[in-house]
Amino acid sequence: ARETHDTFFLDAKGEDGARKVLRTHTSPVQVRTMLKQKPPIRMICMGRTFRKDSDATHTPMFHQIEGLVIDETTNFGHMKWCLEEFCKAFFEVDSVKMRFRASHFPFTEPSMEIDIGAEAIGKPGKWLEIGGCGMVHPNVLRNCGLDPEKYQGFAFGMGIDRMAMLKYA
Repeated sequence: ARETHDTFFLDAKGEDGARKVLRTHTSPVQVRTMLKQKPPIRMICMGRTFRKDSDATHTPMFHQIEGLVIDETTNFGHMKWCLEEFCKAFFEVDSVKMRFRASHFPFTEPSMEIDIGAEAIGKPGKWLEIGGCGMVHPNVLRNCGLDPEKYQGFAFGMGIDRMAMLKYA
C-alpha cells in the first residue's frame, strides 16, 4: 500500500537519504513477528495508519487491527471460526451471517473481503464490509524463513474506527 495515490510521503529524509513515509498499514508487524518467532504464532497488532483517502467513507488517519496465526494445521475453517467468534463478541449477538468475497491482497492466497449481515447492527437485509483476510501466501512464509510445506496460516485486518462506527452509529 505504498502507491503514490494513497500514501503520505514526507519531505524529510532519513539518515540514509530515503524519503520518509507515514505507514499505510500495520502488516510489517506480522513479518517482523515471523522473522523473530518460530511457530506456533498467534498475534494481534494494532496501530495508527495513514492513507490519502478523501471520500465520505474514509479518513486519512485510522486505527487498524491485524491478526496472524501460523502453525502446522491451521486452515480456512479456523480463520472463518475466529472471525465469526470475534464478530459475535464485538457486536454482542448470538449469531452473525458472514460471507467472504474473492479479493486480492499481495501477501495472502486466497484473499477475501469479509462481509457481515447487517442484522448484527439492526439493519436486516444489507451486507457490511468489515475487513480483509486470507491464507498466508507460501512466498511470505518462505521469505520469513518458514517452510511452506510444513507451516500455513491465516491473516486478517480491519479498521477499528470503522468497526466502532458500525456498532455505535
